Amino acid sequence: MDAETAVTLSQSVGYGTLVHAVLWLAVCLHLLLKPRDARTSLLWILFTSIFPIFGAIAYVMFGINTVPSKSWQKQHSDTKFQRRQRLGGSTHPLASMYARRNASRATLDDRVLAPFNNILDYLCANHPLLGDNDIQLLEPAELALEAMFLSIREARHHIHISTYIFNDDAVGKRLMDLLVEKAREGVQVRVLYDAFGSAGANLRRFFWRYRREPNLEIVGFSQANVLKRKFQISLRSHRKILVVDGTVAYTGGINFHDSYLAKGDRPGILDYHFRVLGPAVLELQYTFMRDWFYMTEQSAERLLSECYFPEPAVAGKMAVRLLNSGPTRGESAAAMNAFFAAINLARHQVMILSPYFVPPEALVLALRQAAFRGVDVKVLVPSVNNHPTVQFASQALYAELLVAGVRIFERAPPFIHAKAAVIDDTVSIIGSANFDPRSLYLNYETNLVVCDDACAAHVKAAILRDLSQSVEIYHADWRRRPVWRKFLENFFNLFHPIA
Repeated sequence: MDAETAVTLSQSVGYGTLVHAVLWLAVCLHLLLKPRDARTSLLWILFTSIFPIFGAIAYVMFGINTVPSKSWQKQHSDTKFQRRQRLGGSTHPLASMYARRNASRATLDDRVLAPFNNILDYLCANHPLLGDNDIQLLEPAELALEAMFLSIREARHHIHISTYIFNDDAVGKRLMDLLVEKAREGVQVRVLYDAFGSAGANLRRFFWRYRREPNLEIVGFSQANVLKRKFQISLRSHRKILVVDGTVAYTGGINFHDSYLAKGDRPGILDYHFRVLGPAVLELQYTFMRDWFYMTEQSAERLLSECYFPEPAVAGKMAVRLLNSGPTRGESAAAMNAFFAAINLARHQVMILSPYFVPPEALVLALRQAAFRGVDVKVLVPSVNNHPTVQFASQALYAELLVAGVRIFERAPPFIHAKAAVIDDTVSIIGSANFDPRSLYLNYETNLVVCDDACAAHVKAAILRDLSQSVEIYHADWRRRPVWRKFLENFFNLFHPIA
């Protein structure tokens, strides 16, 4: 090597080291600007030090979990939308609706439910506990899909859909054909799909084919746009909402794709979905409209008009509270804190069903403490996960939960995608959120907290049926698993906070 080449190489190494140091320092400084989990911060620092350029790019795309602060900032959008909602005077289209909603507030006298509701008053300040609702569990998934298709077919004014996955397969095409049919009849149809979850259909230009259909609007939810200098692809809308004519709604765990259908010897995956009647329908409607306003910037006054918020009928006796969560300031970690409070207030039993069970340290501690004080804590997860790395990360937590007395069950195939929790046979938490950091901190999620014995009994019965198809994990047996499994479990659990 001649002297000139050596000098050039030395300069290149020097410049590379400088770039490495600057990028690493920038990531470190940004991590220190906002409070976050210490393990997550250390993992990002380590990752960026090993892969300086790729690590810094990954951090910008996945590690910055705050909502962009410019014109697309969702928090600012939500605030603008809520300002329209809160305008006084009888001329405002929602004034009478919110007066009615306040009149239907439910009260709870139970010494456990009342404190829990007080906590939810803080976590869900804009969404009070509402009476006069009816919640019906729909399972299996094929039944839920047929129920939704029937409601869509009966629509007369509008159909609003928010979903994480909308595939261009048999289920997706059947749904789209039905939506086109209703739109041509004059029904207003709005579809909000997540751009990441529905990336396959989007890349194949499935939605593009319907752009000229009258009365049909299809929008992808995304907070990543290079032209607008927005690179955050980690924030996604995981909500599952269908509202028809402002009178009936559906929510739960079901997306629109073929995995729910049996094919040959392969059974369809399992899931829970729920039909909602009563004032809670308007809460789900409002959630959809707020997200739609964020992505389209259409007239808030038009979206809040009374035609979308009709007088709610008295559908039943169930008290329901909307529990939205996401990375915005007003909803940050709301679902996580609600689960934490419910588990800590439990006196007799906690039943949790989640396909992706990787609870944060606070929820692990809450589950352990509940078991320590004699509460019957049962956790149901799939025995075979569609994301193997998540299964390994989940199993890394088994030992400390089992030692504390938490009972863990793995359901035999088919894969179960349902999300539900039942507390003391009285409180049900149902909806889209999983028991993992992504759902609890990053995704936009919609859940319902139902304070009703009958609803809790139905959800519990469904969980018990799935428990009957499960194998319980015992600590004595679990300790004897091979070393290679322990290594993989701890490895994937180590990196799960940054996923």
